Amino acid sequence: MSFSCRSFDLVKPKFCYPRKNNKKIVVTKISNVNVYGLSRSENPKSFGVNSKNGRNYDVVDGKKLNGISVGEAPYMGLKKSQVINYEEEDDSVQSCMLGKFVEERYVYRQTFIIRSYEIGPDKTATMETLMNLLQETALNHVTSSGLAGNGFGATREMSLRKLIWVVTRVHIQVNKYSSWGDVVEIDTWVDAAGKNGMRRDWIIRDYSTQQIITRATSTWVTMNRETRKISKIPHEVRQEVEPFYLPRHALDNGDYDTEKINKLTDETADVVRSGLAPRWNDMDANQHVNNVKYIGWILESVPLNVLQDYDMTSMTLEYRRECRQANVLESLTSLQMRRKSVNCTETSKVHDERRPSDDIESIHLLRMQDDRAEIVRARTKWLPKNNILIH
Repeated sequence: MSFSCRSFDLVKPKFCYPRKNNKKIVVTKISNVNVYGLSRSENPKSFGVNSKNGRNYDVVDGKKLNGISVGEAPYMGLKKSQVINYEEEDDSVQSCMLGKFVEERYVYRQTFIIRSYEIGPDKTATMETLMNLLQETALNHVTSSGLAGNGFGATREMSLRKLIWVVTRVHIQVNKYSSWGDVVEIDTWVDAAGKNGMRRDWIIRDYSTQQIITRATSTWVTMNRETRKISKIPHEVRQEVEPFYLPRHALDNGDYDTEKINKLTDETADVVRSGLAPRWNDMDANQHVNNVKYIGWILESVPLNVLQDYDMTSMTLEYRRECRQANVLESLTSLQMRRKSVNCTETSKVHDERRPSDDIESIHLLRMQDDRAEIVRARTKWLPKNNILIH
């Protein structure tokens, strides 16, 4: 007998949860257990196995269930004779979607599967996907540390003072983009950044090979959520976060992009895209456009042939001001080819003659359309896919 449509209300399938609460999920076979909607042989209003007293009980791991719920089931392929049992096991294998602390609680580690809706046309994760995973890991780090207040990643002392975290700069370097179905492992940690900031770093590994495929660093400051003005980090907040500081860099000093990003104008930009309007779903819990959303608008002014024929290998974002739903934006991009020779590197505009070994360095600006106030400056670097030329 096959599952009825109503059975999916019961099993609540989840795609990949090899553990729950640090326990390994094992599918076992038991007898005389019917899943919701499979059998109503004696009482058409009942579900499961009919008992003598008229109530319907199944037994799973020694617990009686009256047909209303049998707990969580693994994947949709659950059969009539299968239930889930939990066995204690060491935590040598990280659970999907469950994080943990490592290195004496200085580093927070979380594992993710690259979903079908997180990939681009080439079936690999997009830059937006990577940034979203970094942000998710950072927020879960705060929550798991026990510091979370009632804000979006804010600590308890920050919530009492109406403060939120805002990012001022992000730099990410990608050596390899994961494909659909790949599992990645992300480590994150924090440290001080000057007198009035906090630095958060990440590394992303391919889970199967443990090879580091992405490195990223960012700088954060506190802002008053009502006045929307930058605030010094209070002493009480420092006392909360300093025990978690780890003086370690994901990127070597030579790899970190510290060069100033020049401002683009209508005269210096190669492409200008206007009329970019934030949607309600682009807003986050801090009542402004989420910083990851800017990446998509920045790429709106990148020529299609660059997106098709090149891979973005690094991105640096400098956030100047926040953006609300009512704002209309413009995206500007300037592209330069970087030709590598034995003795030097030459630069030229993209529309000049190209070579298979050329890479691209781009400058971007996202601004308000009405008063042209800057929102984000960015720099990206691109390498050819399989030495394909830009047409």
